[in-house]
Amino acid sequence: MTVLDATPRASAAVARKAALGSFVGTAIEWYDFFIYGTAAALVLGPQFFPGSSDVAGTLAAFATLAVGFVARPIGGVVMGHFGDKIGRKSMLVVSLLLMGFATVAIGLLPNYAAIGVAAPVLLVVLRFVQGLGVGGEWGGAVLVATENAPAGKRGLYGAAPQLGVPAGVLLANLVYLPMTMFLSEEAFNSWGWRVPFLASAVLVFVAMWIRLGLEESTEFKAAKDAPADAARKMPIIEVLTRHWKTVLLAGGTFIATNGIAYAYMVYVLKYGEAELGYSKTAMLALLIVSCPFWMAGMAYSAWRSDLVGRRNIYLKSSTALVAAAALFFPLMDTAVLPVMLLAMIMLGFTLGCCAGPQSALFAELFPTEIRYSGASLGYQVGAILGGGLAPMIATSLFAATGTSMAITGYFVLIALVSLTSVLLLRVPSSYVPGSPEQRIVRSVQEGA
Repeated sequence: MTVLDATPRASAAVARKAALGSFVGTAIEWYDFFIYGTAAALVLGPQFFPGSSDVAGTLAAFATLAVGFVARPIGGVVMGHFGDKIGRKSMLVVSLLLMGFATVAIGLLPNYAAIGVAAPVLLVVLRFVQGLGVGGEWGGAVLVATENAPAGKRGLYGAAPQLGVPAGVLLANLVYLPMTMFLSEEAFNSWGWRVPFLASAVLVFVAMWIRLGLEESTEFKAAKDAPADAARKMPIIEVLTRHWKTVLLAGGTFIATNGIAYAYMVYVLKYGEAELGYSKTAMLALLIVSCPFWMAGMAYSAWRSDLVGRRNIYLKSSTALVAAAALFFPLMDTAVLPVMLLAMIMLGFTLGCCAGPQSALFAELFPTEIRYSGASLGYQVGAILGGGLAPMIATSLFAATGTSMAITGYFVLIALVSLTSVLLLRVPSSYVPGSPEQRIVRSVQEGA
């Protein structure tokens, strides 16, 4: 049995630096990932898939969004394997470089009118590279934060990379907002949408400077210095052969959080404009205002998980998500801005509560020597079944039925799938507050 918190902890300064590095790097990588989603909702259809209907163009753009999710498990497997063998830091640098290169290249990519069919083909390739980068990002960022966390604060510090996700969304939409407010439709479609992609070069430089100064945790160093066994030689094989049930259940807990979040962040922008009659600017503003509540939910639930247990908080949050999923579109369909804002805040806060304890929970499900591989794969399984499909499914359901009730049914269904996965997932007792193992760990820490 591996007891994480029994390992000597990093100094407070190192822990804070690790948390900051995880937050900033993750925010920038997710900024890159999300500006694509925003562009897919607002402009990529006519730019790269012209000549089709508006619905078909939107579906095609959302399909390229899904390509990134197909690549994410591959990135998670490859970087997880080398992250367990070589180190977390090196893989975080690789993931950042991949994401930065692909994002800037998309900003420079000529559209269909300029180079024909090569444009959508190259767009798909670059989106795939983005997916590879972000696939290895989450696991590494989570482990840098949690493995360096002070004793008893693994949940709180593990929320740092989680907070980077809505921070990336907020940054992406803050960059897009002036583009939609101050540029004409023609200028935005011609060059304005490219600015957020090109701006990524500066942000990646800042994140790289921070990440190169990170240190590996004492926990990872101890595992790396231990005699090599089968798990150390082939971490991903160990995960797939001995921990596959945990991977599937961990992924299942994340399907709804990720799927509903992507519909909330991406599909709703298109829905508000096309079906509710609001401008791009108004919908972006609603999303921007709701993001701090998303972050607040993360911080609160992560803090609580250190006190009462990860599974306890995850279970309550997943139950609340079922209710929030059922209410979201009925509230949005009122087309009354204050009510729509309430719906966005409600869903954002609930999604945050689900995501807050996730970093520490996923890390605690796997031994140190295979933790990067196990946590990354579980996360990416949930991502591809959730967020990768959600915007396309939502668009298709509305096109087929003409009502958001079908989307609501889909939301509730995946929320129930995730709730069931949480119920079936068993967290090692060494990570449950008040358990005999935790009392032993705390006595070791206090005597250290």
